[in-house]
Amino acid sequence: MIHYPRSALARELVAALKGETVFSDAPNGIFLAAPRRTGKSTFLQLDLRPELEAQDVVVVYVDLWSDLRRDPGGLVAEAIGRALQSHLGLVARAAKASGLESLSVGGFKLDTRKIGQIDGTTLPDALRALHETAGAPVALIIDEAQHALTSEAGETAMASLKSARDQLNRPGKTNLMLVMSGSDRDKLLRLVNTNGAPFYGSQIQRMPELGPDFIAHIASLIEGQRPELKPVDTQALFSAFQGFGYRPQFFMEALGQALSPLADGDGRFEVAVLQSARERQADDEAQMESSYLGLKPLEQAVLWRLLEQGQRFRPYDGEALRFYQEKTGDRVSAQKAQNALEALRQRIPALVWKSARGEYAVDDAAMHRWYRQRADEGRWPPVGAVMDE
Repeated sequence: MIHYPRSALARELVAALKGETVFSDAPNGIFLAAPRRTGKSTFLQLDLRPELEAQDVVVVYVDLWSDLRRDPGGLVAEAIGRALQSHLGLVARAAKASGLESLSVGGFKLDTRKIGQIDGTTLPDALRALHETAGAPVALIIDEAQHALTSEAGETAMASLKSARDQLNRPGKTNLMLVMSGSDRDKLLRLVNTNGAPFYGSQIQRMPELGPDFIAHIASLIEGQRPELKPVDTQALFSAFQGFGYRPQFFMEALGQALSPLADGDGRFEVAVLQSARERQADDEAQMESSYLGLKPLEQAVLWRLLEQGQRFRPYDGEALRFYQEKTGDRVSAQKAQNALEALRQRIPALVWKSARGEYAVDDAAMHRWYRQRADEGRWPPVGAVMDE
């Protein structure tokens, strides 16, 4: 997989995090939303992290989807503990070897028996110790941060990070930088958009997609290796990239197939890539339609309501129950609606996501786009759905 460096964007974000950008709220945290597979995690790890480290910032990175069996709060604590253990190094090992049970770091006592763990140490204390020990600002990058909301421990961790930010930062000096990303803007919004949200008042920003500059870079690589293909039709490639939903992995796979010596056809490779994009888009839509049509009538109705209402979705209020009854032709109780929601959550892959507070969202944001396009074109619900229109 070719990595296209986005160094300028990384530098801009680091400057904002450090408080060097006028009227930016970034010192309070940056919250980035981008669809799955559009290069978000690659940017965080291969562009933003190196830029932060180049400016002498200690970076802790954790992906909350790295192990979905683990509680997200534990993953955050463990990542901070590992970074702290690394920076304590010889001092901590010497304390353990001499039998000392505690070590004074950052103005508080740290249990040497639990270095690398957070048990008995709050996240704000651990982050303060990391900052004090490293003698540098700390940046905590949490990928797929919305997953923290699926457990009470995850929610508590988010609240603790907000507290740590407030304790460590002061006007003109940012000692704790928070970067949180998510593949679903609606879910990520739940970290910032209500009075009870841990980062209430912060803004979700859409991470820019890779654009024509990325395509120009790819074209230059192709022309360098295959001079006989000059000039590459960059407009056609960009159209194909858009057709793939700005997802580099699928685009590069199609390019590899079209440029392979074993590729069928004698036409231009750009045409083949465009065709692959159309087929991928059709396959994605067909998969979503198949998943929808494979549901029971009440499950379809509940999912329809969720797609239509988005963040306004209230699964058991009077309007929702009347909606379910209208679409299924049967009387629907709150218990039946709850059972349908649980069935949607238990499917593999899951169609519905639930937070620890009982909030619901479509698991894959792409389904929202699919629904909206069909609804705008007057093609909803899908043909074959067992319910009245």
